[in-house]
Amino acid sequence: MGFLNQDELNRLLPAETHAFPGPIPTQVVSSDEYYPVPQTRQQAEVEARLRAMGDELGRKQGMGRRAFFRTAAGMAAAFVAMNEVYGNLFDVSRAEAQTPEMAKERAAALSKQFVMDMHTHFLRDDTRIMTFVRQREAVGKAGWNPALAGKPQTIEELKFANYYKEMFLDSDTKVAMISGAPSDVPQDWFLTNEMKAAARAKVNKEAGSRRMMSHAIFTPGQPGWMEAVDRAIAELKPDSFKGYTIGDNTNKNLSKYPWRLDDEKVVYPFYEKMQKAGLVNICIHKGLFPPSVEKQFPHLLAHSDVRDVGKAAKDWPKLNFVIYHSAYRFPGGGTPADAWAQFEQTGRIEWVTDLAEIPAKFGVTNVYGDLGQIFAQSTVAHPRVCAAMMGMLTKGLGPDHVVWGTDAIWTGSPQWQIEALRRLEIPEDMQQKYGFKPLGPADGPVKRMILGETNAKLYTYTPEWRASLAGDRITAMKDEYERNGTNRSNLRYGFIARG
Repeated sequence: MGFLNQDELNRLLPAETHAFPGPIPTQVVSSDEYYPVPQTRQQAEVEARLRAMGDELGRKQGMGRRAFFRTAAGMAAAFVAMNEVYGNLFDVSRAEAQTPEMAKERAAALSKQFVMDMHTHFLRDDTRIMTFVRQREAVGKAGWNPALAGKPQTIEELKFANYYKEMFLDSDTKVAMISGAPSDVPQDWFLTNEMKAAARAKVNKEAGSRRMMSHAIFTPGQPGWMEAVDRAIAELKPDSFKGYTIGDNTNKNLSKYPWRLDDEKVVYPFYEKMQKAGLVNICIHKGLFPPSVEKQFPHLLAHSDVRDVGKAAKDWPKLNFVIYHSAYRFPGGGTPADAWAQFEQTGRIEWVTDLAEIPAKFGVTNVYGDLGQIFAQSTVAHPRVCAAMMGMLTKGLGPDHVVWGTDAIWTGSPQWQIEALRRLEIPEDMQQKYGFKPLGPADGPVKRMILGETNAKLYTYTPEWRASLAGDRITAMKDEYERNGTNRSNLRYGFIARG
């Protein structure tokens, strides 16, 4: 399973036991689909500064470094260290890191913000996919998510019970979409469509509110795929459909059914069926296909970029095409440094720039960019790359066409990603040179749109549903969880490179 051979795996370390357990990651964490790049000099410097601050400030507050990193002040300290190394990209001050009351007050004020994460995962009970256990381990070791640090990970961490905790108790997420991935091997689906629908029903019944939504996966070309779509629409009532144009992303070496969004013969009848059913959102996995993977599977390249998005969107103006990961190419076998070198030379980043240019080129307004791994893999590894991509997406697609998705729980609770977006700003030099607009304050209009408001509009999440969240069982559970002094887990899962 995956693409690393045993020799490569032997040269990796599990993130949950070896990555630095800081509030944010300090090196790249991978699954076994690709080899993680070693920690960079700048990442090592962030880690060293954060260790020193954790020891100093934790001691002043009467706690150990690990306990300090689980507090709001510890999270603030992580972004102070980032600014000291990369320049002022994050809205944070040393005073916030040094003053627990100030950090706690800020966190409490933002905790009610509406965060609607429409790109989340967990694994089925009978899964044989072990790669994401290693990814969580790696995220923890890298220090991206301090909650995952120093805690051995098992496959149980990737299943429903821990998903529920990390999404709703350990983060400010209010509503989540259960997603998944198909495979040409039935056992290797993350979750079946029936499992996703059952989990949605379970969460919403227990919460007494509409906390959970679920995808149905569609698989053009697979035997009986249109009949499966009919059953999903009739019996499962999915909130939207999701597809992988690459076909089998889990086992790319077995992928027999890649397809294109603009295939009029194969896929357009599906769009018609969706539209008639009143389902207007199509979520599509794109990107995460660096040059090293292209060398192994060159025939899948044309199915991984966004060359097929514009025509499909133009032909189906009443449907919304939500491109997951915003088609960012470079995780795994590529690095944010590759993306930065490209950006410095050309002002472009594959295939994010291509996606951002689609509205102008095709005259469409129904293309959206989901963040997913584009944010998780760049914000801590090379925040100027992250800022550049956020600038080009908000400029090209519009700030109301960039939507929140974290790909959690592969990298643990998404709180560190939520905090990173709340604090991130596009540097002034980049704004002036490329015409990017500022992202603004944590609770300003742009970040509110990205974190939840646009998703709420796409999925017609009503004010009544939103109001019901304040009095539901999950809110009561979280209040008790926090009153009892339970702190966020900073664990991460996966692989990191040996030093």
